[in-house]
Amino acid sequence: MSTKINALQLPKGFRIRPAMMGDVPAVVKLSNIFTQHYLGISEDDIDDTENAWEEPGFSPSDDVRLVFSSQDELVGYIEVWSNASPPVHPWLWGYVNPDYEGCGLGTYLLTWGETRAREAVSRCPENARVAIQCGIESTIDTVKERFSEYGMQIIRHYFRMRIEMDAPPPAPQWPEGITLRPYNPEKDAESVYRIDDEVFQDHFGYVQEPFEEGFERFMHHMAKKESYDPTLWFLAVDDDEIAAICLCRKWDTEDRDCGYVSILGVRRPWRQRGLGLTLLQHFFGEFYRRGKRKVALGVDGQNLTGALRLYKKAGMSVHRQFDLYEKELRAGEEISVVAI
Repeated sequence: MSTKINALQLPKGFRIRPAMMGDVPAVVKLSNIFTQHYLGISEDDIDDTENAWEEPGFSPSDDVRLVFSSQDELVGYIEVWSNASPPVHPWLWGYVNPDYEGCGLGTYLLTWGETRAREAVSRCPENARVAIQCGIESTIDTVKERFSEYGMQIIRHYFRMRIEMDAPPPAPQWPEGITLRPYNPEKDAESVYRIDDEVFQDHFGYVQEPFEEGFERFMHHMAKKESYDPTLWFLAVDDDEIAAICLCRKWDTEDRDCGYVSILGVRRPWRQRGLGLTLLQHFFGEFYRRGKRKVALGVDGQNLTGALRLYKKAGMSVHRQFDLYEKELRAGEEISVVAI
């Protein structure tokens, strides 16, 4: 550990160690204790966490620290995600058991996370700005206060939006020349990733990275989970060219009775033609036919392409708010997208 970490002592009666894959069930249990306490929901599961920890470039033993009480109970943990290329915005994520609030564990873990994240600065372009980011539900004031005390500033709001359907949604009316075709996992994976990368160049925080690394991470995250179903991946095409993609998964981790939209992206030449709304109506209807009466998705509250307005027009409303915080590690040129 660095000098900075040694200067901040772990509170007496606790011990810290690196994580292993076998720790996933205990970590999931802790995260759900936290969300049950503050939000009344359990939104983490073993499959998602195992998938995350197995992501290429991430190492539980290097990037995760677990804190245990004197009774060997897992009471806190932190993950540091700096495997992007380049890692200009390392992501910190973790929880402390609410019964141990006020013991100094949150500050200790944030400090460990920052120190670990600083090791990524040398892998960033020389003049690039580097800043750690983390986030929390907007209603959890104790954690928000800790972030502020630690020197982090709120920079963005994200929304979990949802629609509840008591009747089949309107049938989609496709723009002229646009048809829908099924996703073929054997042939379409690379094209879908390239389109995802293309459309997200218009989103806040986008950083271009090498194709091979991005594609591997994309497919690992999207297609190696229990909730993956290739028949819920929809491609809107204009002749033989893909104009838009909508990638859904079978359920939302917060509520398995709720379908979830992971990605909805319309390429620039096909925007302003109603294609986004048509795709929304299509997958609402698809989930309805499959017995799902709720559908959710996440969106940047200040989305640069107007997605928030689109989702509201489609009948969705804000279900939860998530606040993004940031702390600068090195000044420089911001290479992530902040405007279009």
